[in-house]
Amino acid sequence: MSYGDVMTTRAIRGAERRAEILRAALEVIAERGYRGASLAAVAERVGLTQQGLLHYFPTKEALLVAVLAERDKWDAMPDSQWRLDLLASLTEYNAMRPGIVQTFSALLGESVTEEHPAREFFTERYEAVRATMAQVLRAEYGERLPSGLTPERAAPLLVAVMDGLQYQWLLAPEDVDMPGAFRDFLTLLGETPGVSED
Repeated sequence: MSYGDVMTTRAIRGAERRAEILRAALEVIAERGYRGASLAAVAERVGLTQQGLLHYFPTKEALLVAVLAERDKWDAMPDSQWRLDLLASLTEYNAMRPGIVQTFSALLGESVTEEHPAREFFTERYEAVRATMAQVLRAEYGERLPSGLTPERAAPLLVAVMDGLQYQWLLAPEDVDMPGAFRDFLTLLGETPGVSED
């Protein structure tokens, strides 16, 4: 076996191990929530020592950012296929996975501080999400929403409603119907919930 083959095999094994760790981290987060998701618990789940896990992810924050990036890949679809009614479905889906939403929200809140390891991830993510939401709104309403706002002006508001509802729901899940409140917001925009025009 050549040196190149050995390196390729190691890279493949490393990628497989990272994927295994991310799956385990998601499971632990779902079971124990953000605060209870320790590196030790994830390491134990994949048969590693905590020191061994640190070889792949040097900090808990680095692991959680990688989990969120992986989650975004799973949730991803081509920007051209997003519609307002699918955003409502995504909100319903998020209501079924509080551990991941809690992790996202906790890291988001912390990432506004300088030098936080998740800051770059969220800055780039929000830039992309705002652009996608502007496309969604343009596809639905054209160059102006019923309110007169352009899609680019309304996009940050749409994102703010989605994430703001997540915080309120996490704090008071019995009082805040996150999917229902998002559908109410779509009604304010002029969309009829559950109905899309092809």
